[in-house]
Amino acid sequence: MQGGEKGDPAPGHIRSAQTGLGRTEKIRRFWFGGEEMNRVLIMSEKDFTEVKAFYWKLIEQMQGGSYLPGWEKGVYPSDIFLRESLRNRALYMLKCDGNYAAAMVLNHETNEGYSGTAWKVDADKHQILIVHALGVLPAFQGKGVAKHMVKEVIRIAGERHQRAIRLDVLNGNMPALKLYESMGFEHRRTTQMFYEDTGWTDYLLYELVL
Repeated sequence: MQGGEKGDPAPGHIRSAQTGLGRTEKIRRFWFGGEEMNRVLIMSEKDFTEVKAFYWKLIEQMQGGSYLPGWEKGVYPSDIFLRESLRNRALYMLKCDGNYAAAMVLNHETNEGYSGTAWKVDADKHQILIVHALGVLPAFQGKGVAKHMVKEVIRIAGERHQRAIRLDVLNGNMPALKLYESMGFEHRRTTQMFYEDTGWTDYLLYELVL
C-alpha cells in the first residue's frame, strides 16, 4: 500500500475470495468529516470498466505527489489481476457522494517473499486474509477513508472466521506504516520482494492477529 497525507495511505503495495455477501446486503451509511459514505461494495465482473478506470485515475493523480508507490497502468494492478479478483468477488470499492473513493482486493494469495517469515499465527492459507491494491483517491485522503477501509477488512475477516490479516508495505511509505500500526498490525519482517512494477524492493510485512 502507499501513502498520502494526513494519515490516509495513497495506493500501493498492499498486495496484496469469496465472502458470500452480496452488494445489496452491504450498503449502509457512515459519516466521516461531515461527508456521507456508503459502505464498501463487493464489485462484480460487469464492473471491470469502472474498476480499471478508477485505478488508472489513481495512478495518474499519484504522479507529482510526495510519495510514488510505483504502480503502472497495465502492469499493476494488471487487467488479469483485476478480472480474476472481480470473478472471485474479491474486489471492494467505496463510494462517496456518488463517486468511487477507494478500492482494495482481499484474497489468500501472497508473494513468495512471505515464506520464511516468523508469523505469529500458524494456519492454512485459507485462514489468512491478504490485502492487495488498497488505494484512496487524493481528493478523499485526509478524511478517514483509508482507516474506514482497513476497519472493513477487519470486519470481513471476522465474518469469515479468519485467524489473521497480512499485508506488505513498500519501504518508505510512512503514512501507511503509521496507519496499520495504529490499528494493531505488527511488523514481522523487512525483506526484498519482486513485483513487476517495482522490481526487487524492500517491503515490510505486517500481521494482525484476530
